[in-house]
Amino acid sequence: MKKSCLLLLCLGIALALMAGCQKKSDSIKIGVAGPMTGDQSKMGTDFKNGVSLAVEEWNARGGVLGKKIELLIGDDQHDPKQAVSVANKIVNDGAVGIIGHFNSSCSIPASDIYNRGSLPMISPGSTNPQFTEKGYKGVFRVCGRDDQQGKVGADFTNSQLKVKKVAVLHDKTTYGQGLADEFKKALGDKVEIVFYGGIIQGDKDFKGVLTTIREKKPELIFFGGIYPEMGLLVRQSRELGMKTPFMSGDGSIDPKFIEIAGAQAAEGTYLTFSPDPRNIPSAKDFISKYNAKFGELGPYSIYAYDAANIMLSAIKEANTTDGTTIIGKLHALEFTGAVGKIKFDDKGDVTAPPYVVWTTKDGKFTELWKP
Repeated sequence: MKKSCLLLLCLGIALALMAGCQKKSDSIKIGVAGPMTGDQSKMGTDFKNGVSLAVEEWNARGGVLGKKIELLIGDDQHDPKQAVSVANKIVNDGAVGIIGHFNSSCSIPASDIYNRGSLPMISPGSTNPQFTEKGYKGVFRVCGRDDQQGKVGADFTNSQLKVKKVAVLHDKTTYGQGLADEFKKALGDKVEIVFYGGIIQGDKDFKGVLTTIREKKPELIFFGGIYPEMGLLVRQSRELGMKTPFMSGDGSIDPKFIEIAGAQAAEGTYLTFSPDPRNIPSAKDFISKYNAKFGELGPYSIYAYDAANIMLSAIKEANTTDGTTIIGKLHALEFTGAVGKIKFDDKGDVTAPPYVVWTTKDGKFTELWKP
């Protein structure tokens, strides 16, 4: 009798394991990671929305490799340690690829985890050069790099603004300080850096450092960082009576920046980012669908959408969920996305990274200058 019970128990366990394996193979899982909560949650939501739209379209066509696509959403709260935890969970949950992360300080340590699992990752928004300089074959990004972005900002400063004194400020993060340093380096000896320093991301009162900067009388203040701090810096500088224009990068070009700073205070701010997708013919269909489903387009929504489509196209072309094979396809193929043709080089960077300068006017962002 005991042997019969033991046999039935073993049989039950075996059937349960088989059922679990069957369930696991019913879908192809794709991870999407970024700051889904907290003060940068707007960026994470934009990521999630762009990827969700791409997955919805693929599933309506039957999915990929005959299976439906399932999204695994990871919230890294723009914290590097949390990003590593998210990466481990996504790998353990059986993801085939990952779209993310947003912050370079999160993407870089998370890439160690994905690399060990031979899991391809495509970041829609991590711009620090070191992200693709580690030699991991499975790391890609559909955006440009800060050494490219910083140079465009510096070229605009030198050729168009022609200022002689600049203050450079950053948020001490991998992205923010990295971008500030690239901008500073690209300025060369044509401009005097009258102030260089950092603030703490998450702080709310910057009047002390702004007062110090005001005494240096810069003609331009550059900030490397994200929109929550950028908005406060601009607003508080105006409260101190400062009229010095600000410049920042892609991390600040979000409507939340104008909301935090106030439209009047934000007027005339310069920002480096990619060209306006509304002027790209191949983006029109995506923008129409996105607006209908989610409302206003976020700055990185289109890049998340393209990243998801590229990942799924590579899986389809590979005809397998094997990570190494998918990575090979990502390196070999040229993709047509909403932003146009996308091809990766050996490092995983796009071969044609576009950057232009935008400005804020009447409470909105307007494309201003193309190098």
